[in-house]
Amino acid sequence: MSPGLLRRLERQDPTAREPAPVVETAPPVAAAGRAPSTRETQPDQPERPRTVGEIIRHVQNRVLSGHAELLAASRHSAEERQRLKAVIARMLVEENLVVRRLTRDALSEQLVSEIVGYGPIDQYIRDPAVTEVMVNGPGRVYVERKGRLERVEAGFRDHDHLHDLITRVVAPLGRRLDQASPFVDARLPDGSRVNAVIAPLSLVGPVLTVRKFPERAMTLEDLVGLGALNQEMAGFLEAAVRARLNVIISGGAGAGKTTLLNALAGAIPGPCERIITIEDSAELKLPQEHVVSLESRPANTEGRGEVTIRQLLRNALRMRPDRLIIGECRGGEAFELLQAMNSGHNGSFSTVHANSATDALARVENMVLMAGEELPHRAIIDQIRSAADLVVHVERYADGGRRLSQIGLVDKEAGPDVSRDRVDLRAVFRFNVTGVTGEGSVDGCFEACPAVAPGWLSAKFRAAGEPMPPPLANETDRRGAGAG
Repeated sequence: MSPGLLRRLERQDPTAREPAPVVETAPPVAAAGRAPSTRETQPDQPERPRTVGEIIRHVQNRVLSGHAELLAASRHSAEERQRLKAVIARMLVEENLVVRRLTRDALSEQLVSEIVGYGPIDQYIRDPAVTEVMVNGPGRVYVERKGRLERVEAGFRDHDHLHDLITRVVAPLGRRLDQASPFVDARLPDGSRVNAVIAPLSLVGPVLTVRKFPERAMTLEDLVGLGALNQEMAGFLEAAVRARLNVIISGGAGAGKTTLLNALAGAIPGPCERIITIEDSAELKLPQEHVVSLESRPANTEGRGEVTIRQLLRNALRMRPDRLIIGECRGGEAFELLQAMNSGHNGSFSTVHANSATDALARVENMVLMAGEELPHRAIIDQIRSAADLVVHVERYADGGRRLSQIGLVDKEAGPDVSRDRVDLRAVFRFNVTGVTGEGSVDGCFEACPAVAPGWLSAKFRAAGEPMPPPLANETDRRGAGAG
């Protein structure tokens, strides 16, 4: 048999071990009335997302591709948020996406929170009774209600889940959070403050703190209703604002300094005064029309472009302000603030961190030294004594309640009992603690300190056409009462 014939026979032999050709087959067609089984599907078909993380990414991609405008609007509108939830619920039904132990409605709400909200802490951010949310790593979440901290049953899947949320929150604000810039402080569109810290600065994973800001600014009457002060104290503070006294509000972190500052600023009368506010994160919401709000700016990633409170304050002096309101003095800007108060901008306010009203004046002194102006110590004391009129100290007590613990007048008049090396205060009101109940509530009462108003204070109230509010009285009023 010739070799050529042998090769032809081998080609025709069905038992020959030639490799079978690859044939692309069409997807199997199901018999009439019968759905194709899983064995009839293509092996390269992508698997359906099953975990919450996979479903989130899948649904988010679909929303971005088909409903981008709705996604953007849902971040700021409750109505649009409900529309987005309906769209997501429809997607879940169409693709039969489910997660154990979750109904489709609960899953839809969770997906909305993950995509446009704050994920596992979204319900606490939207709860009006919660004033602050603190996340210490992915597994520990705390909230503040009525001044008290409590741990809640919420958590993130892992560090990446929490880090992704923080990145999504701060990115629209023009901030970044990475190894080169491992902490960020910013203001959300609703006025709330957000602070985040990541590794290597944080050893417990990403840390997120959100301090919520009320939708409506509180007034002095609101604070009276909450027990932060009594009606007589509110009347005195309102009269002090109308008489254009310079006020320093002191207290610890979370004591309510900004809330009181907003209430005092809201008592400024009429639209005829030009008010300029300067803050690190704009939180003040004033009802007046003639308000200019300025906000400081941190440096960019190249270390450029920073605008400090001190720079803004210097510039504000050229903007013809009637009153200046500084959200918080932390450093050398205290020097410019004293200069403004001593140069015709009466009725200005600011806050400082301090443990008491007396300590607040000492802190102002230290901050002026930080300005690097090399003023003599006695000159700084004289500046503070001349500029500041009233110090209001706010405290958060053991029961979580925030109260005005002291309202004091700066002692400006020279005399044998007035020290030239420090600034003294005369108490006008104080809160006296009498005990703590079995439930942990603090018992106490507000006490007025009747006295004759000093001459400089009487002159300010006369210039503003305001009567002297109790518990103080003018010297002439006291004499008249004694004669009667």
